Amino acid sequence: MPQDPTERRVVVTGPPRQTLPHARLRSRGRYPQASSGRYRPRTEIDEQTTLGHTYVRSLMRTQLRAALAVFTVLGLLVGPLPLLFAAMPDARRLEWAVLGFGLYVPLVLLARWYVSRAERNERDFVRLVEDR
Repeated sequence: MPQDPTERRVVVTGPPRQTLPHARLRSRGRYPQASSGRYRPRTEIDEQTTLGHTYVRSLMRTQLRAALAVFTVLGLLVGPLPLLFAAMPDARRLEWAVLGFGLYVPLVLLARWYVSRAERNERDFVRLVEDR
């Protein structure tokens, strides 16, 4: 399909971003002193500086650590069950009891622990960012 030579490409832009005059220096890792003598972590995150990226990455790392802990415990809990069931082929009622009822309590406890841990991590992060 031939293009019309009179058509021009249109560049659409948004309003210019309002940044602090020192934002370019901060993104390069140089931190000039503010009038208060320090910067708030929230500003670091908003301006996407290296330090702000480190804050967010630390939150993600702690959340991942909690998730991997739950996954490991779950794997150690559920993983050996097929071997246990294969070792006792005539215990069909035990299989149903373990799978139907026995796993729910540990799963609920793991889920509650993970949610409370994740909420605590986020609360600690917010406390750090808001300087409380």
